Amino acid sequence: MRPFTYAVPQTVDEAIASASDTSAYLAGGTTLVDLMKLDVMTPDLVLDIGELPLRGVAVTPEGLVIGANETMSDVADHQEVRTRFPLVSEALLASASPQIRHMARIGGNLLQRTRCGYFRDIATPCNKREPGSGCPAIEGYNRAHAVLGTSDACVATHPSDLAVALTALDASVVLQGRGGERRVRLEDFYLLPGDTPQLEHDLTPGELLTAVVVPTLEWARNSTYVKVRDRASYEFALTSAAVAIDVVDGTIREARVAAGGVGTRPWRLREVEDALRGRPMRVETFEAAVEGVPQGARTLTHNAFKPSLLRRTLVRALLGLAGDR
Repeated sequence: MRPFTYAVPQTVDEAIASASDTSAYLAGGTTLVDLMKLDVMTPDLVLDIGELPLRGVAVTPEGLVIGANETMSDVADHQEVRTRFPLVSEALLASASPQIRHMARIGGNLLQRTRCGYFRDIATPCNKREPGSGCPAIEGYNRAHAVLGTSDACVATHPSDLAVALTALDASVVLQGRGGERRVRLEDFYLLPGDTPQLEHDLTPGELLTAVVVPTLEWARNSTYVKVRDRASYEFALTSAAVAIDVVDGTIREARVAAGGVGTRPWRLREVEDALRGRPMRVETFEAAVEGVPQGARTLTHNAFKPSLLRRTLVRALLGLAGDR
């Protein structure tokens, strides 16, 4: 780990004013500290924002508002989250380990960096770390890598389970910077790698993620998150499905579907939503809806199994909701 200056700003404004292109915010630290130890991230100034009052989980007229400094475990256990948005609670509980969930914050989870082994190994090239150096994953070992949203510059998978659930629910993030506050839909917040994989999200230097807003959606009570991985705990998704459906008299009136483990960002599957809408709640509907998913997939040597696995994961999630009725 390289030397750095450590500071503890007392207010959000002070944190933003102190930030620069070469600084980093620290809250739970479960991602940042790991990457600093590996010399993958080398900020010269670390701003500890862990005690800033960016807390609270509240149901408001516009929806569920979650402070960025809330821990993953506290949000997962919150009664309103578990009751109104069970897929959010399930996605959080499927993430990391209990010890990490007690430390990691919601904002940090949404901003965590990819778990691509080449990104985390400074002895190898990586366009995310050093633009223009290359992407060895394309020709290397790529079993866990993305099949959607990739480019010739990067095929790294987005790691956050929570982000997949929130994308399905059309959530937004609240960002605060020197120019004031703005709100960005999570689906638009994450950027495709294209030719600039080092730019992962719509966050300007010094800008701080302060909260998440999940719009009111009464039928999100009928939702789930299914994660397929190599082991039952402390493992990232090979595929995952975040699904919410509104069913009236046995017919699917509305649906929200997103996938994880397969894209360079959380992937909203609107084609599946369209195929489910207006159809009867049964397995034949589910299987027909996911046929051909994911559209535009670009598989690599070791991850050609992912499209088929994603289809089965989606059907499993839908069947779970059907079984609850």
